Amino acid sequence: MNFKDLSTLQIALGVSVIAHAALLAVRFVDPESFNRAFTDTPLEVILVNSKTKERPDANAKLMAQTSLAGGGDLDKGRATSPLPPSSFTAVGDSFEDARKQVDALQAEQMQMITQLKRDIAAMPVRDPRNAGDPTEAAAQEEKRRQMVELLAQIERRVNEENSRPKKRYVSPSTREAAFAVYVDTMLRRVEARAAENFPELAGKKLYGELKMTLTVNFDGNVLATVVDQSSGNIALDRRAQAIVRSTGNFGKFTNAMRQEQADQMVIQGTFRFARDGTMEISQ
Repeated sequence: MNFKDLSTLQIALGVSVIAHAALLAVRFVDPESFNRAFTDTPLEVILVNSKTKERPDANAKLMAQTSLAGGGDLDKGRATSPLPPSSFTAVGDSFEDARKQVDALQAEQMQMITQLKRDIAAMPVRDPRNAGDPTEAAAQEEKRRQMVELLAQIERRVNEENSRPKKRYVSPSTREAAFAVYVDTMLRRVEARAAENFPELAGKKLYGELKMTLTVNFDGNVLATVVDQSSGNIALDRRAQAIVRSTGNFGKFTNAMRQEQADQMVIQGTFRFARDGTMEISQ
């Protein structure tokens, strides 16, 4: 074997060693376990600042809002509250459903007005030169009079309704973007106020729950507090009303709220005064 053959053999052995080392470095695993690594590992995706007209999931933990500042309302958001979040136990919004029914009735009134005006205009005008059947003419004139009177009544009712403040009925767990943040902030302030001034009578704390309806004006002032279902303790009912009124002004309605034609907001909720010294408002 000459020098040239030895050199060729050394090169071949070197290539073989490198190839075997590369093969030994490769790790063979079970394909199924490799797939499970992707299947069993959850991927959390958080989307923010996304706006949609679709209703959110009924089991959502937070309410939707249109105007965001750092994912919330900064110092007005949930993180700074001294109390635990209010529970949202009911799916849907009975007050909002009632509002939709009112809107439907108003639309029906407008349709009736349009139809009555069309029918009155279509009625034949009596020709004094051709008297015709007096009985038929009298019946036609009576029908016209009744329709005109009905039209006047409906228009008067619509005008009266339009002159009144527009009330928006919402629940404590409303998910409407225009109202959700305002309502949540407002009710949390009431809860904090109740924790600071828990109802007492003769030095003893008052516990129980009641249903109460609040009416808030567009300038943030409370116009009315009505107890719909008593706690069974008049003293507690009155103290609950006093707590709401003493919380102070809740701030003017936002532009988004006013764009929803809300001059006043009506909220009905259940006020629970617990033995741990806190009060919670829920639907």
